[in-house]
Amino acid sequence: MATDKDHIKKALNERDGFQVWWRLLRPHTLTASFVPVFVGTMVALNTDGINILVFLAMLIASMLIQSATNMFNEYYDYVRGLDSEESVGIGGTIVRDGIPPKTVLRLALIFYGIALLLGIYICIESSWWIAVIGLVCMLFGYLYTGGPLPIATTPFGEVFSGFFMGTVIIGISYYIQTGTLNSIVIFISIPVAVLIGCIMFSNNLRDLDGDEKGGRKTLAILLGRKNAVRFLGVLFFIAFYFTAYLIIVGFLPLYSLITFIAVIPAIKVVKGFKGKTEPLEMMPAMVLTGKTNSIYGFLLGISLLINYFI
Repeated sequence: MATDKDHIKKALNERDGFQVWWRLLRPHTLTASFVPVFVGTMVALNTDGINILVFLAMLIASMLIQSATNMFNEYYDYVRGLDSEESVGIGGTIVRDGIPPKTVLRLALIFYGIALLLGIYICIESSWWIAVIGLVCMLFGYLYTGGPLPIATTPFGEVFSGFFMGTVIIGISYYIQTGTLNSIVIFISIPVAVLIGCIMFSNNLRDLDGDEKGGRKTLAILLGRKNAVRFLGVLFFIAFYFTAYLIIVGFLPLYSLITFIAVIPAIKVVKGFKGKTEPLEMMPAMVLTGKTNSIYGFLLGISLLINYFI
């Protein structure tokens, strides 16, 4: 007889084997680490050229830290009793696939260790100040779901994730290539930071009922479901409005208008959340939020690459 766990796995199309570990990384969230590095590097390309090896090291390190953060999330939510076999939106590696919690924690620490080694190489090629900033980012990556008061359980989760994974990572990616930092790259980082915040916010919107029962105080809970959906639409509007402003003032090239293709999935995200209350129903909208960030960030980087060559 099929169990609730089997029903959830079937509904989420979860398979065994390699996919168990792939789901643990929560691949739909990894766009939040790829996009900032790509955008920051493309801005640097238009300023002073780039070092491909440094770019790749930064990209891999950023994705490793993001993956480790997801693993810490999986581990600590299990330890606190927030995840069960019926939980949606998690890798399910512990509660549905039976992987020992300590294995997940060790893997997260290994990812951090590899990212640290890559960080040393980046520092050698740029500045040792990057080590300080990198360690701070790793600390907040851990504190996002770990520690006595996880940031993810507060109304400030979206702000921290957007700032560190958007503005800070774009700034670092630019600095390690140019050795400088200016206001233009910070302004360019703002729409990306907002869209990364949208990923975290949509995740909390999907998990609103479960998080509320677990004692969390996320922004989505404080706003309430209907207002939270409206606020997600406002965040999307801010991101694209600010992009238009950056193009008008000349901080971004006219080619960056192609980023507005991402408006289409953004509208679908908001519609996908409207009227939905079950996590399984909202899962497609949650995944599409990450894709919206991917499309926007990729097209923004491409527009800067086109501007460099033309």
